[in-house]
Amino acid sequence: MAKKPSTKDKIITAAWQLFREKGYNETTIEDIIEKSGTSKGTFYHYFVGKDALLSSLSTIFDSYYEEYYPTLDPEMNRVDMLITLCQNVHKMIGEDIQINVLSHLYSSQVVTKGDKHLLDRNRFYYRMIQTIAEEGIRRGEIDSSLTVTDVTAIYTMCERAIIYDYCISDGSFDLGEYTCRMIPVLLAGIRAK
Repeated sequence: MAKKPSTKDKIITAAWQLFREKGYNETTIEDIIEKSGTSKGTFYHYFVGKDALLSSLSTIFDSYYEEYYPTLDPEMNRVDMLITLCQNVHKMIGEDIQINVLSHLYSSQVVTKGDKHLLDRNRFYYRMIQTIAEEGIRRGEIDSSLTVTDVTAIYTMCERAIIYDYCISDGSFDLGEYTCRMIPVLLAGIRAK
């Protein structure tokens, strides 16, 4: 039996549907409250404002990774696995997340003094990358002079760099296509010789 979504999950789902349909700037808190079937008090119990919903995007990304990761061939070279994961999540981002929402998310992480949710090492995203890195080093597919921490840092930096480039270019190119070309080049240095 599927678990019933929490009130917080209902608000997040409604917000992201509205962001896709209307755009981030055009979506109001009142729109989110109405679509989620909650109240103003309930909304403010979970979120201090609309910008606070941006932190939930990392949860959406993690959900995508959790769904997609098990579909990969377990025999796949681990560097190729990292490349494939990045290509597929960026394809999803390019198709489903509006550029202004993505830009708000990234800019909020630059200026925030508090929680930088994209850097939360407890996320599924980081645990998955660390697992892949450990397996790749153990299997001799990833350069053994690198640590798991090094590989994780290189991968996350490359992935964020592509998205950052996409944001500052105002989404002027296809993110999925661009990532398919660039991430193999960027991750070539971690491949065992």
